[in-house]
Amino acid sequence: MGGGQSLNFGLGNLDKFAWVGGFSSAPNTKTPEELVPNPEAAKKQLKLLWISCGDNDGLITFSKRTHDYLYKYDVPHIYYIEPGVHDFKVWKNGLYMFSQFLFKPVDITSFPKYTVLGTPAATNVRNAKYPQILPDNRVIFRTKAPDAQKVQVDLEKKYDMMRDTGGFWTVTTEPVGRGFHYYSLIIDGVALADPASETFYGMGRMASGIEIPYKDGDYYALKNVPHGDIRIKRYFSRASNSWREMYVYTPPGYDISNEKYPVLYLLHGGGEDQRGWATQGKTDLILDNLIAEKKAKPMIIVMLDGNMGGGGGIAGFNENVLRAFENELKQGAMPFVESNFRVETDAKNRALAGLSMGGLQTLYAGIKNTDQFAYLGVFSSGWFANNTTLSNPQYEFMKNNATTINNNLKQFWISMGGEEDIAYNNCKIMMSKFDEMGIKYKYSEYAGGHTWPVWRHDLMEFAQLLFK
Repeated sequence: MGGGQSLNFGLGNLDKFAWVGGFSSAPNTKTPEELVPNPEAAKKQLKLLWISCGDNDGLITFSKRTHDYLYKYDVPHIYYIEPGVHDFKVWKNGLYMFSQFLFKPVDITSFPKYTVLGTPAATNVRNAKYPQILPDNRVIFRTKAPDAQKVQVDLEKKYDMMRDTGGFWTVTTEPVGRGFHYYSLIIDGVALADPASETFYGMGRMASGIEIPYKDGDYYALKNVPHGDIRIKRYFSRASNSWREMYVYTPPGYDISNEKYPVLYLLHGGGEDQRGWATQGKTDLILDNLIAEKKAKPMIIVMLDGNMGGGGGIAGFNENVLRAFENELKQGAMPFVESNFRVETDAKNRALAGLSMGGLQTLYAGIKNTDQFAYLGVFSSGWFANNTTLSNPQYEFMKNNATTINNNLKQFWISMGGEEDIAYNNCKIMMSKFDEMGIKYKYSEYAGGHTWPVWRHDLMEFAQLLFK
């Protein structure tokens, strides 16, 4: 109770208190928006804001929601988590630590270092304490493998883990970039999914994933707004003569409405499948929030399985594979969607977009069918500069049909994840050829490389341009 009272009264009277601390704050704690209604003013008035709690305290959610809000608005504070429950051991240590900062100069750049434990990642399986994310986005990994000789974590780079006498292996990484990342445990040379993490289909196999907090990720946060649905639909495709699966987002109110909706066909990248945009991409939350803010029109989004065989990479990704996808799209997926969902069926109400491999599929099937798609989105992709056998015929088609392409497309939107994006050079070369041909397009760049944080942002931006 006293922790909540301290935050309520101290933060409510910043003209009187420059040092404010809350230990294991209880349900009487005001909401973060009430505690700090003006983050910019709080930054100027506070010398130190201290929030601490035991990791097994049943009331930790009240401390965490305050921390999350302060993190989002860059209000300097110390979020100190230590082993313990709701008892005097934790509170005495909280006072001991807090008192060492009082009434002396403080270095806010050191604040993220002051914690014993991190916060369990949102992507952990139920009740798993690790991986833990520290305030500066370093990650603590811990796993039990008593008979292993060597254990590593592969998260953007490989980290060697250290074994304790109980057979637990632990390591703390460098700060990890925002958003979603795949990772693996490597135990005696074998890459494995972490049993403490949810698994995701990526990198051509089931892999672990971790969600790193992002203060500007509000656009894909779960909010109190009307929500649409993700539906899993199986259909028999005449194009491939096989059963296939798609994930379909329907906007809020779809089931109680009689209206028809525009449709975006959204494609995943290599090593992924139809689940990617629904899970790693958070498509439903992005669209729910955009629609609630009236930034995007209500639409149906069809997330297809773009895997059509072939060996992958430059050697396995040829025109036959692209043509097979085009046939699947036009003869399999679109007829099923248009007979089972209330969608508009003209070009001005259809869009096609994809990331990486899906971007190439969009370039191929979309450009050849601008009479059926008025909006094209190409995320982190571009024709291979070193595979002219594949690329030259595509450029020749565009050159010969430039006027038709420009007249038919309302938006031809190309985006990249900055120079660190592995498709960056191919895309730059491709756009220079578009310029020579007079093909009209819009280009957007959002730093982050060839990763899901970039593609989530791409969808958020692209969706706002559609069907208007």
